[in-house]
Amino acid sequence: MNRTQWASVTAVVLALLFAGGAVTVASADRDDAAAEAPRTPAAESADAGFARDMAVHHQQAVEMSFIVRDRTKDEEVRRLAYDIANTQANQRGMMLGWLDLWGLPKVQSGVAPMTWMGMGVDLGGEDGELMPGMATRAELDRLRRASGREAEVLYLKLMTEHHKGGIHMAQGCVERCAPGVERNLAQGMVDAQASEITLMADMLKARGA
Repeated sequence: MNRTQWASVTAVVLALLFAGGAVTVASADRDDAAAEAPRTPAAESADAGFARDMAVHHQQAVEMSFIVRDRTKDEEVRRLAYDIANTQANQRGMMLGWLDLWGLPKVQSGVAPMTWMGMGVDLGGEDGELMPGMATRAELDRLRRASGREAEVLYLKLMTEHHKGGIHMAQGCVERCAPGVERNLAQGMVDAQASEITLMADMLKARGA
């Protein structure tokens, strides 16, 4: 075999090697893309159930916080109310955004709240208490009528119970949601709201309640 023939054979071998390498790289790229593809939860999943139920739970916390800001001039309570309203409104927006991204309904008719936790809570909802920790409409009306120290104490008590219910639900997501941003957010809620419960206990004590 002359030099020209050897060169031709070498070129063919190199071309085959490069082609094989390209196929391997392309296959690896496809595998990586599949592994990194966003997961879409089912409507009955813990991820979707948590996003739906916690969005409702958060909405009431935001409402209570805005009410008390108008019923007291105490800067400590107003600052706490602002922090809770701002944080939970932002988190609520994130959860509703996830549901939109997943193409899932924000309300699941015929399914009791917290079914995704294996609880299927049915508190009736006639007085607004849809889930554990949520205030009734009568309690919200009391808060709207109260002022000064009375409003501060009532808000702190209602929000403490609200946080306890929220922590219970968020812990359910930590245990059941798929790893990722949903579960990380839920753990952040558990930690932050537990800290706020301690703060509110001190604030209640300072107000003789």
